[in-house]
Amino acid sequence: MAKLTGKVAVVTGASKGIGAGIAKELAAQGASVVVNYASSKEGAEKVVAEITKAGGKAIAVGGSVAKAGDIEKLFAETKKAYGKVDILVNNAGVYAFAPLEAITEEEIDRIFDTNVKGLLLATKAGVALFPPEGGSVINIGSVASEQTPPMSGVYSGTKGAVDAITRVFAKELGPKKIRVNAVNPGPVVTEGFKSSGVEGSDFEKSMLQGTPLGRLGQPDDVATVVAFLASDDARWVTGSLLQAAGGLR
Repeated sequence: MAKLTGKVAVVTGASKGIGAGIAKELAAQGASVVVNYASSKEGAEKVVAEITKAGGKAIAVGGSVAKAGDIEKLFAETKKAYGKVDILVNNAGVYAFAPLEAITEEEIDRIFDTNVKGLLLATKAGVALFPPEGGSVINIGSVASEQTPPMSGVYSGTKGAVDAITRVFAKELGPKKIRVNAVNPGPVVTEGFKSSGVEGSDFEKSMLQGTPLGRLGQPDDVATVVAFLASDDARWVTGSLLQAAGGLR
């Protein structure tokens, strides 16, 4: 039997990239998956189609985690379809890099609204649907919270917040048998990575040079770590920040 058979997983921001990889891996392990998307319905439906073609179960539900109303809709649709949540993966995130003098209030709000406020409100709504036997919350952070590269003040700030929130909720939700951990990836080759201008840049070269395993990550590299944390194999793991970055620090 697959490790996650009978479980229901919600993955935010799962229409592409790391989120899509996580959704497909959790489904392969037996979970019924809610593939959340903010704007790319086509991408989410493609992920659902791949899961169902492989014999898994999944539905796509639209909604931006930056909006409280959309979060309520996401979990209302999840409850309607599956009746509960056992696994919540807070993957939805946005990023931008700029020097201090170019930071704007609008960019601060945009990035914090998704990466921090969205994670908090999604966790609140998701945990309310967890069964008495508990479950697993997995936050997707970033090695940037530790590496703190130049021009990442806003983004690294949000991911530092994710680290702290993860440890707070691990303590707060432990009595309810809910484990809370974070997976902090390094650079991962996704659609966003390719469109951001990082690919082929000096920034990419410096990250490669700083990565002991000598390559960039792939979505599957993160997804398998998430699946471990979601499973009973990680039953004694909570409040942990797992670096999935090939050794990049």
